[in-house]
Amino acid sequence: MSIRFSYLRAMCPPFTVPEPIAPKSSPFRSILVSCTFLIGALTLGGCGESLGSPGTDETSPSTSEPTTTGPVGTSDYQALTQADQERYPDALPLDALLDIGSVVGGEVPRWSPDGSALAYSAGGTIWTADPSGESAPRELGLELGAAGHFLASQEPRYSPDGDWISFISTRSGAQELWLSSTGSDEERQLTRLGARINSYAWSPDGEWIAFAGDRFGTYDIWKVRVADGSVHRLSTDARYEVFPSWTPDSDEILFVRLDERWVDHDVIRITADGHDPRPVVSDRDFFDYRSGGTFGHPMVSPDGSTVLFRSHRSGWINYWVVPLEGGEPRQVAAEAADQAEASWSPDGTRVAFTSNTNGTHSLKVVEATTGIRAQGSENATVRTLVSPDEGVVANPQWSPDGDRISFTLQTPTEPADLFVVRVDEGEPVRITDSRPSTEAASTLIQPTKLTYESTDDLTIPAYLYAPPGAENGGGPYPALLWIHGGPTSQFHDTFQQHVQYFAQRGYVVLMPNIRGSSGYGKAFEEANMGCWGRCDLEDVLAGVELLQDLPYVDAENIGITGTSYGGIMSMAAPTFAPGVFQAAAPIAGYADYPHFMEEQELRHLKLLEYELGPLEENEELYRHLSPIYFVEDITTPFLVIQGEGFFPESEASRHFVEELERYYKPFRYRVYSNENYYVRGRENRRRMLLDMLDFFDTKLKDHGIVSFAPEPLTP
Repeated sequence: MSIRFSYLRAMCPPFTVPEPIAPKSSPFRSILVSCTFLIGALTLGGCGESLGSPGTDETSPSTSEPTTTGPVGTSDYQALTQADQERYPDALPLDALLDIGSVVGGEVPRWSPDGSALAYSAGGTIWTADPSGESAPRELGLELGAAGHFLASQEPRYSPDGDWISFISTRSGAQELWLSSTGSDEERQLTRLGARINSYAWSPDGEWIAFAGDRFGTYDIWKVRVADGSVHRLSTDARYEVFPSWTPDSDEILFVRLDERWVDHDVIRITADGHDPRPVVSDRDFFDYRSGGTFGHPMVSPDGSTVLFRSHRSGWINYWVVPLEGGEPRQVAAEAADQAEASWSPDGTRVAFTSNTNGTHSLKVVEATTGIRAQGSENATVRTLVSPDEGVVANPQWSPDGDRISFTLQTPTEPADLFVVRVDEGEPVRITDSRPSTEAASTLIQPTKLTYESTDDLTIPAYLYAPPGAENGGGPYPALLWIHGGPTSQFHDTFQQHVQYFAQRGYVVLMPNIRGSSGYGKAFEEANMGCWGRCDLEDVLAGVELLQDLPYVDAENIGITGTSYGGIMSMAAPTFAPGVFQAAAPIAGYADYPHFMEEQELRHLKLLEYELGPLEENEELYRHLSPIYFVEDITTPFLVIQGEGFFPESEASRHFVEELERYYKPFRYRVYSNENYYVRGRENRRRMLLDMLDFFDTKLKDHGIVSFAPEPLTP
């Protein structure tokens, strides 16, 4: 079977907008849906199927109302687990696969000021490790509590004198700054604003912490005195003012001011008392989904003369410098790659940063004297300190003496671990060990990195996971297109737990970085603006053709899945290219962009306004890109997946399912409780993978349908 792009364009003519379906936000509908949710939650418990029966694949056309059936309980998943183990005895058991994970956690490991320890978070507590790697890490017993939002960071870090570890926590009900003593059991809640805190920085003298807090409904810059917890508001602009940093003498604070669209950034300089605001540098056209976190902290050099900042102005995300007094920015180390996580060495003579080339991240160091303080970076001395063949180097941090850099490294077959490398010479030293057992490691699949051609002269990078034996005459195997979230994101050389699960069970998995992905330059990143689910679908369909040309792929049985934007594409692809996919499993997807703008939190609203334009001016486009208005065209069975229970939640999957039901389309629906809209907890992910395997096995392996392509009947 071959897919032709002319077919796609014929099926999806520009702006063919149907009559509106029933409004999604009427009071009656809201009451009905809320009641249905409540009944479902009470009946189904931890994981349920709100529409259709637990043992069936689809709702009957005679079922005109959503029905809540019996619970999908522990015994059901025990049966699925047993079936999984019996059917795939050579694959790594699901629980063993879920046990493989990083011991380092998601926060940046930090050096103690005396260089004797590295602190990192794992399992909600703080651990310290010996930078020499000679002794095992130990737990401090410091419980961090919750971050307050699933995307929030707690940013544990040492005070300049090493007496405290600071962190952000919701222990008291709101995001506040806390301190924990490194020499005793003393803990203190430092702030009591009852508001969000999204970034902070210690003053070099250790007397203050500057932070961004939204006490009055927008982020302002504040500071808190460490000695007594007194809080001072330093800025009052209606725009977001975030990510503060200090000058080395602790006399001034720099911070980032975003425009209303979160696209433009100004670095502002004020006195430590909040007076005499002055611009340092302006940066334009750099959308910041993380409300300042993508741009990050402006970093003042140790001698106080130069500011280091991140910018998209070259067409790639690179680092630039500008004099503290203002002036013309200069590039640090120009390259056709995205740079991240830069920092000055303690003596200010070097800058370390990570560089992302096609999903492989290396650690580089540039000499400040030749590259940064010169008029341009063409003569910069740049050294690649750590360069994995495949892997992601992240979280680099200078040791206090500047002789070493700590970093984390993960690969497609190993979770992240903490390493330390000497800057001048030497091999990295492993500090932690998250590697799977020898038996488990032997089952993990190393992906192949490849590219393929799509429309509009685009080359699409991708990762291909093939089951064991595929290259030795095995198969034919069904295949899955796995789409990443974002869409401004990308797949990297990281450990993909869920993909490993399916590849080990006889699925070929293609993970493409379709147009709109980050990491390949600004032009590629912006190539799907205004055409989500339509133009980037062509890259998905080109991926299908790639799979169909592989000798070990069953070309007639291809599915699609993904989370967030991957869920969007998993709804859009079977809708806008009917018949191409034989199964679709969207996870936490969105199918109705006008409704999306009614219910979503601010960062999502800013994203859609940036990518698609304001709704009031572009409603026709919003509807044209929304799969929910074209459900009548669907021929693919769906497994629709979402979480519920905590903010941020969404009605999007449920509305899509209701529309599938309205048109008698085949589907399963799984809702996992004690989650936000995304499924993140271990037990729920375990159940989700079992549900997905059961669905894909049924639709792509065990359907028992023989296609004889009959001619259509004519009267």
